[in-house]
Amino acid sequence: MTIRLPDLRGGLRAYEPRAEPLALTPGAPLASRTVFSAAHVVADPYADTSPDAPAAVDWDATLAFRRHLWSHGLGVAEAMDTAQRGMGLDWAGAAELIRRSAAEAKAVGGRIACGVGTDQIAAGSLGEVRAAYEEQLAVVEESGAQAILMASRALCAAASGPEDYLEVYGHLLRQAAEPVVLHWLGPMFDPALEGYWGSSDLDTATDTFLEVIAAHPDKVDGIKVSLLDAAREIDIRRRLPQGVRCYTGDDFNYPELIAGDEKGFSHALLGIFDPLGPLAAEAVRVLDTGDVAGFRKLLDPTVELSRHLFQTPTRFYKTGVVFLAWLAGHQSHFTMVGGLQSARSLPHFARAYELADQLGLFPDPKQAEERMRNLLALYGVAQ
Repeated sequence: MTIRLPDLRGGLRAYEPRAEPLALTPGAPLASRTVFSAAHVVADPYADTSPDAPAAVDWDATLAFRRHLWSHGLGVAEAMDTAQRGMGLDWAGAAELIRRSAAEAKAVGGRIACGVGTDQIAAGSLGEVRAAYEEQLAVVEESGAQAILMASRALCAAASGPEDYLEVYGHLLRQAAEPVVLHWLGPMFDPALEGYWGSSDLDTATDTFLEVIAAHPDKVDGIKVSLLDAAREIDIRRRLPQGVRCYTGDDFNYPELIAGDEKGFSHALLGIFDPLGPLAAEAVRVLDTGDVAGFRKLLDPTVELSRHLFQTPTRFYKTGVVFLAWLAGHQSHFTMVGGLQSARSLPHFARAYELADQLGLFPDPKQAEERMRNLLALYGVAQ
């Protein structure tokens, strides 16, 4: 049986879906690398809502997906960019997500870290930005989860230079109860973060970022770098104080960064590990044995799919992530908070389906094919 998929030239091409999935089973926690999957939220498809209204979340399906990730030995990075923070999920929804997911993690013994930002305010003074961060930090710490200090649109707008970042982050790190992860999210993920750390020159911004860490190494567990620039991440990684980890957030170059070199390696905190979770976990277990070539053999073929999902405009990668979760049977529908299911084209979905199917990512390939056919029919594509 073949399925006809639309291409980028306005035509249709025949594709023969894979018959069997890749055999991947849950396993023990990973040993050689700390690996977080930034997880998506599942919308409630029956809610009478609109794109600019507060998110309506299907909590049962959302938490079930986190249990799926934990079962494969992965950690969950909660209420991050992948969960549509600032693109459908507001702070009230994120706070509820943090509380529920942290409680679920405690119940099943899963590792969890949660995003701390300032998205309860659109803009404000530096004092108001600090207060917003403090409010969210308190929620995460009270939940028992590790904190990830995310980049702030409000801070980017309020700061007049690097010294303001040094002051705000220094204040937060001094009061954090436990070591946190610092997150540098590039403007390709969020255009409002252009010039973060006080400069659009990345060398200058990098120096400020490292200055924050050097002043408080005991309060920084690690950094997550999401700049899609492998050389810069390696440079930053090599300049970190002893004991501070680098968690790659590079969805273009993650196999080589996780594998590392003679001078070190990156751990991982990645949105692409939402759809790749079981395969990524299996690859790291191979790496745990010291088999770098085997690790790369498993993970390198996934890069084409990741680069497709994260293509410009990169911030809409969440649409592809949720689309693949639907095809894989982790949710019963393809609806997103904020109406973001409309953010990618039908040819984009078709290519994502094809690449994911070739990797064997769908536990039930026949179900994935049927759902893809339903989407094609909705768009008027006859089979």
